[in-house]
Amino acid sequence: MSVQNAGNGGNAVMDNAASYKTPTLSLVVPCFNEEAAIKFLYEEVLNVLEKNEGITDFEFVFVDDGSRDATLKELRKYAALDNRVHYLSFSRNFGKEAALLAGLAEATGKFVVTLDADLQDPPSLVPEMLNVVRCGEYDCAATRRVTRKGEPPVRSFFARCFYYLMAKFADIEVVDGARDFRLMSRTYVEALLSLEERNRFSKGIFPWIGFKTKWFEYENRERSAGVTKWSFWKLVLYAFSGIIAFSSKPLAIASVMGVLIFVASLILIAAIIIRKMTGHSVNVDGWASTACIILFTSGIQLFSIGILGQYIAKTYTEVKRRPHYIIKEAS
Repeated sequence: MSVQNAGNGGNAVMDNAASYKTPTLSLVVPCFNEEAAIKFLYEEVLNVLEKNEGITDFEFVFVDDGSRDATLKELRKYAALDNRVHYLSFSRNFGKEAALLAGLAEATGKFVVTLDADLQDPPSLVPEMLNVVRCGEYDCAATRRVTRKGEPPVRSFFARCFYYLMAKFADIEVVDGARDFRLMSRTYVEALLSLEERNRFSKGIFPWIGFKTKWFEYENRERSAGVTKWSFWKLVLYAFSGIIAFSSKPLAIASVMGVLIFVASLILIAAIIIRKMTGHSVNVDGWASTACIILFTSGIQLFSIGILGQYIAKTYTEVKRRPHYIIKEAS
């Protein structure tokens, strides 16, 4: 009798496995305090994929990154209404990079697209991106903004500076205006997941793994609802982390500045000795010039130590090997 029951149970498991169908497309959406935007994104995706393209074989993978508003409540509601909606909820805010990683790990689709919840990444591009990658010629369809209309001028200026510095410092090519909005093949996603580093910088990881990428351009769009969660200071720190993560040139620059200052000091010492030996008096004009030199060299030293400290801090984080995120709840 026990053998028979075991056999029936095994058949049931096989039947369930056979009835499961891997979705063609997974939409990974990181969310942080996006309760007002989820509705618009959900409706827009359904309108684009179902009504206009007749694509129904897809799933949503929302990742609640420790939101402090009703984002999780909204995700629960849509998960109850539509079995294609899945969600993960973090125990706290771990950051967008962790949310992207969790979403990619959870997605089961043959193709995976990552996009923001605020509709600044237009879902209308998804069908065309899917066709490009599905044909097999490309492994990834990526997007970039060609304008920054609507952004504060200061923010746009520093964004351009960031891409310029990345082009000069980084060992990989980061396209100006590149977004995290991209559609990837399963092979591409598995390559991303194989990188276990804790200090993740997706804009650098994407080009680092290689593969053939097709670029789509679009103009900047306003948020559908809510406000941006990226302050100016957060963007500066994010940009600096990206440079540190994909280049050792800041260390080389600090070393070069140290050598230049050392050479300059030798030249000044030689000039003073020569003046003294030739009978010229060495006049001291005052404390101002001395103070400026001391402050300048001290600033260079602290700057260099700070750069070195950043690399040590990143190494320290990697060595601890803490998890990228902790999931509190999942659908």
